[in-house]
Amino acid sequence: MGAIGAGLAVLGAGLGIGKIGGSAMEAIARQPEATNKIQTAMIIAAALIEGVALFGVVVGMLAK
Repeated sequence: MGAIGAGLAVLGAGLGIGKIGGSAMEAIARQPEATNKIQTAMIIAAALIEGVALFGVVVGMLAK
């Protein structure tokens, strides 16, 4: 059961990071002058999501 939870955590994180990346590319296409601000916000958000996913994987693997 723990592997299913860990897999769901990784799946959700992958979808979230993909959505962030796609939205950031759209924003950069609309406002190229704001590229640095958009990329910074994108990287911070992706890192936070990745951290939550890591906790989800650890909890999923530890749960029995």
